[in-house]
Amino acid sequence: MARKMKSMDGNTAAAHVSYAFTEVAGIYPITPSSPMADSVDQWAAAGQKNIFGTTVKVVEMQSEAGAAGTVHGSLAAGALTTTYTASQGLLLMIPNMYKIAGELLPTVFHVSARTVASHALNIFGDHSDVMACRQTGFAMLCESNPQEVMDLAAVAHLAAIKGRVPFVNFFDGFRTSHEIQKIQVWDYADLKEMCDMDAVEAFRKRALNPERPVMRGSHENGDIFFQHREASNKYYDAVPGIVEDYMAQVNAKLGTNYQLFNYYGAEDADRVIIAMGSICDVAEEVIDYLNAHGEKVGLVKVRLYRPFRADKLLEAIPATATKIAVLDRTKEPGAQGDPLYLDVVTAFANAGRQATIIGGRYGLGSKDTPPSSVFAVYEELTKDAPKRQFTIGIVDDVTNTSLPEHACPNTAAPGTIECKFWGLGGDGTVGANKNSIKIIGDHTDKYQQGRLRGLPCALLHHQGLPHGA
Repeated sequence: MARKMKSMDGNTAAAHVSYAFTEVAGIYPITPSSPMADSVDQWAAAGQKNIFGTTVKVVEMQSEAGAAGTVHGSLAAGALTTTYTASQGLLLMIPNMYKIAGELLPTVFHVSARTVASHALNIFGDHSDVMACRQTGFAMLCESNPQEVMDLAAVAHLAAIKGRVPFVNFFDGFRTSHEIQKIQVWDYADLKEMCDMDAVEAFRKRALNPERPVMRGSHENGDIFFQHREASNKYYDAVPGIVEDYMAQVNAKLGTNYQLFNYYGAEDADRVIIAMGSICDVAEEVIDYLNAHGEKVGLVKVRLYRPFRADKLLEAIPATATKIAVLDRTKEPGAQGDPLYLDVVTAFANAGRQATIIGGRYGLGSKDTPPSSVFAVYEELTKDAPKRQFTIGIVDDVTNTSLPEHACPNTAAPGTIECKFWGLGGDGTVGANKNSIKIIGDHTDKYQQGRLRGLPCALLHHQGLPHGA
């Protein structure tokens, strides 16, 4: 299926898809998620229609807690509702997230994953906010770049509507949310075709209505609460299958190969990295280089993080892989390992499958993770006794967790042109370069990629090849 090409960032891609499935948006701005809500608000003001033929009603509250309450109330009233947030804003939504999930209300929270302030405030990206929501009962779907956001955000909405389990759809703050790429854009007719309208109608019939009185929000004591809490298991058991089904529909339309866990690399790899988010694109470049030079390495990209299907993860890893490095973009102080690492170790242990599994932490607060860091991980995996817990991208001379990194070869595709533009605050450099990136992408046959890097600098990459070549 041919789709229109357009230059946009990850936030705009998420907004484009979410608008299609949204009747009400409860919003409150927080960096770097604000452009999602801003785009939805602008499109609604211009009278743009969603797939149901209506204009989204946008409600801006006085905090993220209020926005989450609006989402909860609107869903209970039978309107498909969405919000956009990150970091401490997402944490303020957690009490309502428990209620929304407990009541099986089909919403999607689009999260441009951002650092949670700890010893200091940091407005940039990592996964500490979404990892704080693992116990809420929300399913979690992750994307690596703006094209994946465009393609898979639809899966989050479609699966939530059909499966009744709410979703956190997340991607890396700034690294993906503000990265501009020339991507293929959904036509709303295709999204409507995939939407289960019977499930939409069933959701609306469950709404609070004086003509159909029901009791909600009751109090339960210890004699029945546990039983009712477990009664939702069948809905969570069904989610991975529903997600796979919608991924298959997307694949059929687009010619893609989205899976719960996607493998990239040598079929007979002996060393494999498991990760999610924007680091996957960096790892792919390194894998291409290493495998072209006689090594056998690979990568498993985690798409559906919750509910976690251990059997699907193990299917994705080559049987030849005996050394595994799991990379987490969060820090859980005092734990035996960070969240994704613990999930992988448990998956292997429960299946009785043997491998050396080590855990690494990277990219906190948008710390750069260049190819040299990925090279360092694969090099560590060659050792007989690799470091069980490590960090990359920093030099930790206090607790000595970091892996040594060395100068590495250029892994970019041949013909790539890279430019870095510096500017002083307020001189318009970032905005001007964003426009330049879009001009290159929308008015030439070149593929481009550009992003904000910190506050004073923008990066531009483009290749002299047609998109998809």
